[in-house]
Amino acid sequence: MTMPATNVTIRQVRAGDVTLEIAEAGVGGRPLLMVHGFSGAKEDFGDWFDLLAERGWHVVAPDLRGHGASDHPPRTQDYSLELFEADLLTLVDDLGWDRFVLVGHSMGGMIGQSVAIHQPSRLDGVVLMDTVPGPPGGSTMLVMRLALRAARVNAVARLLRKPPPGSPESVRRLYADRPGYTDWLRAKVLATSLTMAKAMSAELRNGADRLPELAALSLPVLVIVGEHDMPGFVEGSRRMADAIAGATLVLLEGAAHSPQLETPEAWWTALTGFLDGLAEA
Repeated sequence: MTMPATNVTIRQVRAGDVTLEIAEAGVGGRPLLMVHGFSGAKEDFGDWFDLLAERGWHVVAPDLRGHGASDHPPRTQDYSLELFEADLLTLVDDLGWDRFVLVGHSMGGMIGQSVAIHQPSRLDGVVLMDTVPGPPGGSTMLVMRLALRAARVNAVARLLRKPPPGSPESVRRLYADRPGYTDWLRAKVLATSLTMAKAMSAELRNGADRLPELAALSLPVLVIVGEHDMPGFVEGSRRMADAIAGATLVLLEGAAHSPQLETPEAWWTALTGFLDGLAEA
């Protein structure tokens, strides 16, 4: 599975003390930052870069530090939500963006929450996608720790070669019908820093609930979650949507944790409906 590359540029940008590799399309359009999750990559949104650019958006998706082709600092103290947030703000400053829209998936959604809390004046809107306002559930943290252990023993291929037990039809179909999907999943995990995984699994497990601060937001917010997402994510999404004045919740039927891949038409409808509303405003 490769990212559609008709009009997408891949380049490296210095962001503070790290170099980030970014995918970029639609230069000159309205700024849209798309942030992947734990052990993800910029290519997680790759199917949509050209389409978003055609709709007038300047799309930028970075590999976060410790992921993909971006720098992998060697120490656990080099990783935190605060540092991820700082990297993104430095990146958008380098891009010359005064204001932007942020789409954050999973851990990227947690980073997006932090940006919204600390720099709300920079955001025209935010999409919180398959994420939670506080520590993920115990089973989710177990998956993260197992992924870390699996990478150490190089068993990633065996774990990812078939859908996890109990996966919904949308996930099973993705494994069956998308060429190169399992190889792509394996490559993403193998390109993830084990130091980052250790540091972030600890921070996310012990992190504070951001819901009280999110409740003070007064900007457009779309919360998207798959109905079959990991334990606690549907409830956490509902809590965020209920707490943030004017937020919209979209529960995507049939989707799990990556609806942009699992139920792409419904995800695209939800996302573009929100983005079109921002453009009209």
